[in-house]
Amino acid sequence: MGRIKDIRPLKWMGDSLLLLDQRKLPLSEEWVECRDYECVARAIEEMVVRGAPAIGVVAAYGVVLGAKEMASKSAGYADFKAKVELIINRLAATRPTAVNLFWALKRMKKIVEAGKSIEDIIAALETEAINIERQDVETNRKIGYYGAELLSSREVILTHCNTGALATAGYGTALGVVRAAVEMGKDVTVLVDETRPYLQGARLTAWELQQEGIPYYLITDNMAGWLMALGEVTCIIVGADRIARNGDTANKIGTYTLSVLAKEHGIPFYIAAPTSTFDLSIKEGSEIPIEERSSEEVLYCHCKNCRIAPYGARVKNPAFDVTPHYNITGIITEKGVINSPSEDRVVEFFSQ
Repeated sequence: MGRIKDIRPLKWMGDSLLLLDQRKLPLSEEWVECRDYECVARAIEEMVVRGAPAIGVVAAYGVVLGAKEMASKSAGYADFKAKVELIINRLAATRPTAVNLFWALKRMKKIVEAGKSIEDIIAALETEAINIERQDVETNRKIGYYGAELLSSREVILTHCNTGALATAGYGTALGVVRAAVEMGKDVTVLVDETRPYLQGARLTAWELQQEGIPYYLITDNMAGWLMALGEVTCIIVGADRIARNGDTANKIGTYTLSVLAKEHGIPFYIAAPTSTFDLSIKEGSEIPIEERSSEEVLYCHCKNCRIAPYGARVKNPAFDVTPHYNITGIITEKGVINSPSEDRVVEFFSQ
């Protein structure tokens, strides 16, 4: 079975950026048009677009829109560069955990610093953003290949959150492994965690799999452990928002729980992520900043806009948790797999 639909969550139009509004999926497919950098920043903050790689790509295009906007509002070259750096800082403040955001913005900042004129900077920024988007898709396909090679001819894969085309510029990371396995002719069924509180699994991953005709079952988050105990899960593959030097991995809240359950039941637990998700400046997971999101996400049902908790309820809503490296079977990247990750193995991998 081949892929049925090439899903892309963003479209660069030259003077605007179209974003598939992931808040509206799966009930409707609507696009948000961003013509300035502030619209892009709000789109990231408000979850129009989400997923670490996608955020990085979208932020890069946000810099391009901002630079074009500032070209006519600047008092010369130096003022232009200063204004664009402020735009980069604004975009960097949108989401604190996903390191791909900062990786992409660092690439854009280098373009600004090296530019010789306003026109040259704008042209180079646009080229760089397009390259970041294209490279992301190519990277994801390589991740998919390396990951699929690890799988047997028949697998029931549990995944968490959304790590597919919607979370990237296309194809996906953990879900990209599923796509690659299907393209290789392997018999794959996916168990999709609904992923409370924002329901990225129920709304987005299920939608993607349905679009492509890949068999899946949607489950509530608290069913995963019991299905493992019944022997109905053969493998777990999830994505990542930031990976520390020792392999500790920040991902969507609930990932840590799955890693503990996987270890208890002897089930392989893989992280699928590009090398840009590694933050080698951070020694271990305790140093990764964890975003705390609005209590509204927990107090209300996402799709029906219906309150599900009593008035006055206090809420904790960390968007991510950290899975320790010793719970991870391997980290699948576009350059290969880091088995049983540790600081020594991660450092060695990046020194090759």
